[in-house]
Amino acid sequence: MLTIEDLHVNIGDKEVLRGINLQINEGETFILFGPNGSGKTSLLMTLMGFSGYDVTKGTIIFKGQDITRMPMYERARLGIGMSFQRPPTIHGLRTRHLVRMCSRNGEVNPDALAQSVNMTEFLDRDINAGFSGGEIKRSELLQLMAQQPDLVLFDEPESGVDMENMQLVGKVARDVLDGNYKTFPDLSLKERKQRIKTAGLIITHTGYILDYVNADRGQVLFKGHLCCEGRPRDIMEHIREHGYQECVRCMN
Repeated sequence: MLTIEDLHVNIGDKEVLRGINLQINEGETFILFGPNGSGKTSLLMTLMGFSGYDVTKGTIIFKGQDITRMPMYERARLGIGMSFQRPPTIHGLRTRHLVRMCSRNGEVNPDALAQSVNMTEFLDRDINAGFSGGEIKRSELLQLMAQQPDLVLFDEPESGVDMENMQLVGKVARDVLDGNYKTFPDLSLKERKQRIKTAGLIITHTGYILDYVNADRGQVLFKGHLCCEGRPRDIMEHIREHGYQECVRCMN
């Protein structure tokens, strides 16, 4: 699904990613840990194609295509979706209209999808205008449900979410990763199940999302380098016990 080879990225004159190599297979969920300022969000923004993240070396291959220099909208059309840690407020654009715009196949019922994330009353409000942290996360998930991406990038899905909302956010995130919202109207049930191979790349600080999603592999991103690959829960427990200083010893 995704192959990253020797990726180096600058923001201005500062190198934020240094030789990233990563492969995520179809249907696989990968968890990325790391302290603040380690380059985690920069990696997701680079994968999504945001300006200001200058790829100085390396390649990004998505579903067999080199997308390293591809514009953001083409990456989205190919099947990459992203849930942001701090998405912007967009005045003048109703949530309902954005959900329709996100629809991958042009056939989406915003009201039906909104019921799944308790967002019905927000559909006719401007995007994120006056939304709480949990409501923003649910709005992001609503857009992903409509897009039906093949690769989902989650930037801190627990950020700003209370425990009550976390249960809903975690459950819907799992459903998105499981492909439960994908629709293939021209395929049989058997063929549709064969097509559900959504992959995920999730950034987490707290590890709470691990209580809800089935994560396959994990790594630590530290000072722009990937290290310490293993089972996500094992990595999380090690970080809680020893902190990220163990990564310094490992890298040296």
